[in-house]
Order: sequence, then structure tokens, then C-alpha cells
Amino acid sequence: MAIKVHLAQRPEADDLLGRSPLAALIGMLLDQQVPMEWAFSGPYTIAQRLGAADLDAHDIAAYDPERFVALLSEKPAVHRYPGSMAKRVQQLCQYLVEHYGGDAEAVWRDVDSGKELFKRLNALPGFGKQKAQIFLALLGKQYGVHPDGWREAAGSYGDEGSHRSVADITGPESLAKVRAFKQEMKAAAKANK
Repeated sequence: MAIKVHLAQRPEADDLLGRSPLAALIGMLLDQQVPMEWAFSGPYTIAQRLGAADLDAHDIAAYDPERFVALLSEKPAVHRYPGSMAKRVQQLCQYLVEHYGGDAEAVWRDVDSGKELFKRLNALPGFGKQKAQIFLALLGKQYGVHPDGWREAAGSYGDEGSHRSVADITGPESLAKVRAFKQEMKAAAKANK
């Protein structure tokens, strides 16, 4: 069942994110040092360049690494750092193949607790504590994944009514609120130096 999301702010990219757990994970992986919409449009761009309607962890994991870098580097590039991100996307897919049979949704399907889900997400290549918490919050707030204690495991990103991260983006208005929050945090951090 497809979920309606507005993370990329592009209907075709958001459609893929809503129906493909792998696309959502790759979008989250790409969400660093680029605008959120650029990151979450990445999976759609990758699928287009692979000539596929969807993404397959087995295919990406087995893709020639140099050709995959070239694929992500084509203009417009999928990320500001297409070479390193191509490597990370392949590492993520290889991990999913090895540990979950290539089924990205298996990372959260039938998980019993938010704590266990956080542990699984945190173990993914390219996912640290913060990224794991944000993705956990995204799963809970927008994808209907609600294991016991998911909000607590997501930390402040799981707070109801917050506008801290991509987990809270449901359209242009909420995107603006998340951007404003991030700017406030950067200004506060800068002031405390």
C-alpha cells in the first residue's frame, strides 16, 4: 500500500518514496549537506537513470561501482558528493541484501519495540544515531510504523507537533517551518561558540 508523502516536493519522486521502502531509506541516507528535497529526489533520479520503475537492493548492490558513481555524477548530480554517496548507497544495499534478503521494509516489519527498531536503523551503513532517530520518527509519523515506544526511541524527533526534521514535512508550509527550526538551531550553535 502506497503512502502519500511530500518529502521531495516533486510528485513523481514522492510517489516512489511512498511506495518503495528502499527509496525512503536511500533518500534518508542522501539527506546530508544538501537540501532535503534534493536528497529525497535522489532515489527517483537513480531509478530513472537505471531505467527502472522501482529500486532493487540486489541490483544496486551488484552494480559495477565505477559505473554507479558515473550514474550518480551525471548532470544534474544526485548529490553534492556523488562519488562518496554512490559508495554509501551501494554499501546500504549490500547490507540490506546480506541481512534482510534485499527487503528494505524487513528492517521495520514486525519489529516489537521502538528500541529494537532504532537499533536496526542505527546499524545501517551511513546511519548514525541522529539519522536513525529521524528515520524512526518519519516511519512513525508518516508511514504508520508504530512499535511500542517508537516516539521515545526517536527522541525529540518523535515529539508530536514538532517541526524539527524531514519526519515533519507534509507539504511546503511544514517544510518552511522545519527550515526555520534548523536555522534557529544553527544560529544558536554559532552563538554558543
